[in-house]
Amino acid sequence: MKKKTSFIGLLPLVFFLILFMGTGIITGNFSSMPLLVAFTLSAAFALLLDTKGVKTSLSKKIDIFAKAAGEPTIMLMVVIFVLAGAFYSIADAMGAVTSIVNMGLSLLPANMLLPGLFVVGSILSFSMGTSMGTVTALAPIGVGIAMQTGMDLPLVLGTVVGGAMFGDNLSFISDTTIAATRTQGVEMRDKFKSNILIVLPAFIITVIILTFLSGGNANISQHDYSLIRIIPYVAIIISAAVGLNVMVVLAIGIGSGSVIGLLMGSFNTIEMLSVLQSGMESMEDLALISIMVGGLVGLMHYYGGIEFLLEKITSKVKTKMGAEMGIAVLVSLIDITTTNNTISIITAGPLAKDLSDEYGVNKVKTASILDIFSSAFQGISPYAAQILLAATIGKISPMQIVPFSIYSYLMIVCGLLSIFLNLPKIKFTR
Repeated sequence: MKKKTSFIGLLPLVFFLILFMGTGIITGNFSSMPLLVAFTLSAAFALLLDTKGVKTSLSKKIDIFAKAAGEPTIMLMVVIFVLAGAFYSIADAMGAVTSIVNMGLSLLPANMLLPGLFVVGSILSFSMGTSMGTVTALAPIGVGIAMQTGMDLPLVLGTVVGGAMFGDNLSFISDTTIAATRTQGVEMRDKFKSNILIVLPAFIITVIILTFLSGGNANISQHDYSLIRIIPYVAIIISAAVGLNVMVVLAIGIGSGSVIGLLMGSFNTIEMLSVLQSGMESMEDLALISIMVGGLVGLMHYYGGIEFLLEKITSKVKTKMGAEMGIAVLVSLIDITTTNNTISIITAGPLAKDLSDEYGVNKVKTASILDIFSSAFQGISPYAAQILLAATIGKISPMQIVPFSIYSYLMIVCGLLSIFLNLPKIKFTR
């Protein structure tokens, strides 16, 4: 049975955007409306709605909200947030952040700090297959670089987010790559070959832009660092690169940081426990936002809002280029709606496959489009988990980071050019 579609299902998102963006425009400060409050009010608004011709009890709607909010993926994300808070709190207290920042300042010229951070982030995220893990590892380093050099903090954190989205889009072990290739029935190596040809110009241009943006006001005065104190970061990068689960990776970082901090006298046992608790508490707001968003998206699905998007976009497609554009718009809007690029690919994937069959779009290209646009919009959405995490670590508004996620914007540009110019011009078996 075909699920009912309804624009009513999109009203909670419209309500949120009006509330959040409207408050920011009126006050001139986009941090004036706390995201948790905005999502809570949007959830309350969603509970007042119903689809046409259907009367759903409040208790059933609350049950739908609670089940979606408590979905295993969201709960896992909450635990990762808490562990991430504990890690960078302990890493900061035992001197890992200061040491690794100073090491970077010592080894890299001033005009290579930002491109260096971006390249390291790209390599790390490609190895790990997770943008969240990359932001967790590099955002504290980015904050330290900004404090030491006087560079603009939103620019530095936008650079971290961009590097994180590089690997999220291209890694063979990324959820988005797996989802895109599986929904289209194509090989990962073919999708990678197509994808890298599309986004490589974005990567190169980003490095060039960041090189020009790095130079200016750098004021490097201290270069002292301890190799022993950077072991927690080395441990995290190596364990992530060999493919360990992100929770195990964070546990290794927390454990090594705690032991080294105790041995080097950075804190005693009681102080260490207090530091861990403080780091976990710093993630409470982000964890609650994730739960609230999950429940809100669940209600939007129930009301038929996501399905409404699918139906309206696919009904406008008439040509092969139109099909590719429709797939891009479809997965982008679903990502903006759900703030989850993997879920957006899984949701849009079957319809994208049907469009590819009907209009002769190569499914390798379809998989690339799904992954590129979902990852790109994930990297510029102010309420996406990656930007929220970076903003929480930097103690700034997520809206301040959005303009500086340079690589994500260039991904969109390169993705559109690949559609309009029918690129890449290589043949695949499917």
